[in-house]
Amino acid sequence: MHSNTSNPITNSIYVPNNSSFQYLYELRANNLRSISSSTISKPLAILTARHASHVQAAVICAKIHSIQLRIRSGGHDYEGLSYISDIPFVILDLFNLRSIKINITSETAWVQAGATTGELYYKIAEKSKVHGFPSGVCTTLGIGGHFTGGGYGNMIRKYGLSIDNVIDACLIDVNGTIHNRKSMGEDVFWAIRGGGGTSFGVILSWKLKLVHVPRKVTVFKVQRTLDQGATDIAYSWQHIAPKLPKHLFIRLQPEPITIGNGNKTIRVSFIGQFLGRSRKLMNLMNEEFPELRLQQNDCIEMSWVESTLFWAGFTNGTSIDVLLNRVVENKVFFKTKSDYYKNVIPKQGLVMLWEMLMDIGNIFVQLNPHGGRMDEISETETAVHQRGGYLFKVQYTVYWSESDGGIGAAKRYVEMSRRLYGAMAQYASSDPREAFLNYRDLDIGCNESNDTDFGVAEVYGTKYFNNNFMRLARVKAMVDPENFFKNEQSIPPLPSSH
Repeated sequence: MHSNTSNPITNSIYVPNNSSFQYLYELRANNLRSISSSTISKPLAILTARHASHVQAAVICAKIHSIQLRIRSGGHDYEGLSYISDIPFVILDLFNLRSIKINITSETAWVQAGATTGELYYKIAEKSKVHGFPSGVCTTLGIGGHFTGGGYGNMIRKYGLSIDNVIDACLIDVNGTIHNRKSMGEDVFWAIRGGGGTSFGVILSWKLKLVHVPRKVTVFKVQRTLDQGATDIAYSWQHIAPKLPKHLFIRLQPEPITIGNGNKTIRVSFIGQFLGRSRKLMNLMNEEFPELRLQQNDCIEMSWVESTLFWAGFTNGTSIDVLLNRVVENKVFFKTKSDYYKNVIPKQGLVMLWEMLMDIGNIFVQLNPHGGRMDEISETETAVHQRGGYLFKVQYTVYWSESDGGIGAAKRYVEMSRRLYGAMAQYASSDPREAFLNYRDLDIGCNESNDTDFGVAEVYGTKYFNNNFMRLARVKAMVDPENFFKNEQSIPPLPSSH
């Protein structure tokens, strides 16, 4: 594969016999599982739009010729739906549409869909030390797709989701017409904030309301093994983390590790961010969460933009220039599932979870607390339904590499993922068992690439959007009645019989 993005791509249309085609296809195909199956069709072409008119032309042309369009900004769709299909298709790649215009006077920013979260954080920090934006921890996420699924990050308890801080958007509809919030109408603007934008058109850019951050924030990462009381602390975390003051976010991340004698155990990381100085944090933690035994030397004070590096896993002191790296390195095969929890997992449930993690081995689990600002926003404010009443959201990701067997190992790892998911059902949300769109999972229901059955869509749609699904389907019928914009988990138009 070519090295990074130093290889300038000057054309706009790439077909399979072009020497750069495979490189460009794989550059933003971030789940090796998605592109390794022998049954997956390659795109007929990749259109790398450099201007809104290119996007308009792509939509109109694909519609005339009945060719399916898959829209990719960062390529982080967990099931690869932005770059794979079972029928002939074209990728509309938005990565060149990456301008970011910050206006500190109005505390706003216009950000194009192909820009990354890392670039956004960097550009904000160039202009201000006391502004930020609440979105993902991963710094290579494409803004286009990340926001349409809700956009979740470590300031969720203070400022909500990314979409709760979006005030306008630029959308190209099925007719190739460019709309802003006013011309698309409030129903469409509601739908694209959390409902999966690719069902409704092509999002070119978002207008954001920047949020205030202190000059110094405090981060920490405290780790406890089972021998150090991790289970009891994790149990307490479930009661405490969703009720802490808004400016404190603590993620719980358990992982199986091998200790000196070859035995396995679980190490639980409590990863925190406090929008303030460490002394205030220590006072707060001693009062609210003494079980963690946070120490002053666990706390690191830094600027908000530096904290984005901490969360992305970079070592302290790394230059913020790494935020400008747009391509995922060290890609792996993976399968992710998600859950929302309205009730705490009992200790015996945690013990079962630990045992299953040790059995699987290659697994990454995160429990992310809700509460705070999320409790204040109505479940109908945007397409994202999961607001008040939810304690935390969980991501379960099994991963493997070529050395583990590559695509040949997929069946085994995916089956382990499903077994874990099945075991946790007794504790997770139910009727429906809900899931997070940005952690896309085709197991919860999916259609064929070119056939959107409403009954099937209602199953996965209700799991992602709960009672908001029917409104999304009504909006779809208004703006794309012939269902041109579709994928295996898109929103279908509401049939007239409903």
